[in-house]
Amino acid sequence: MRAVLVVNPQATSTTAARRDVLAHALADVVKLEVVQTRYRGHAADAARAAVADDIDLVIAHGGDGTVNEVVNGMLSEPRPEHRMPRLGVVPGGSANVFARALGLPKDPIEATHRLLQAIAADSSRLVGLGKANDRWFTFNAGVGWDADVVAEVEQLRGRGRDVTPALYARTALSCYFRMSRQAPQITVRIGDEPPTTGLHTAFVANTDPWTYLGSRPMRMNPDTTFDTGLGVFSLSDMNAYVVLRYIAQMLRGRAKPHGRNALRRADVGYIHVACQEPLRLQVDGDNLGERSVIEFVSVPDALRVAV
Repeated sequence: MRAVLVVNPQATSTTAARRDVLAHALADVVKLEVVQTRYRGHAADAARAAVADDIDLVIAHGGDGTVNEVVNGMLSEPRPEHRMPRLGVVPGGSANVFARALGLPKDPIEATHRLLQAIAADSSRLVGLGKANDRWFTFNAGVGWDADVVAEVEQLRGRGRDVTPALYARTALSCYFRMSRQAPQITVRIGDEPPTTGLHTAFVANTDPWTYLGSRPMRMNPDTTFDTGLGVFSLSDMNAYVVLRYIAQMLRGRAKPHGRNALRRADVGYIHVACQEPLRLQVDGDNLGERSVIEFVSVPDALRVAV
């Protein structure tokens, strides 16, 4: 078996020692090439080249952004499923939502051991993915509030700040106060339903949980999985009491957030989001800049993952 290990050396919990350990372990069972990313988009370029070279397994070692780039590189050109490499994931970031949703250990060494077991047993599963316009996403995407948080955390990280749950929480609070003073600008149309106007934000999920607050999962659409369509959650009221009530519901195990101020659906194939003024869009925690119209599509069985 031929494999390419795509490593983001800048990922939060990735170290040179751990990279060497997992590379040596993998090289014992596969013919391995290691690519260390040097620029934004390098992981996608490496994955695209691996597919063209008929590689059997592409392994992403980094955070959710690295996984997203690898997936977009792998799926950049249509190919029959039997000619697509499998995806392997070894977490190396701060949240690792996709890996944890697959049931993989957060520790990179333990995750590598699990990947080696999957290789030996030829074990894998198909997962459904989402698309936001032309960009694939593995676990979530969002317009408005969460996208603002992602963009501002990226800026802070670029200035040398450590990315921690506390930093995300402070940034989310700051973005909330700014957005709560603005008029709603979002219209959401789900499938063939009539459009819903007057919304402040749109969260689109491909699996559960939406994300993690440290070790606490935030469950925005608990009945959304890699085997269903997309879930969507939007708010029409940004009153502090209303928002805190929904956040409490999201942190309360597998309860489904509900209330008259929320639009929530699960297992949908198509979501159209229109913004009166361009708003930020994020996918898998990666800021894609501002958009006026976003079409979200569920793509079943899009990728085979070694698990």
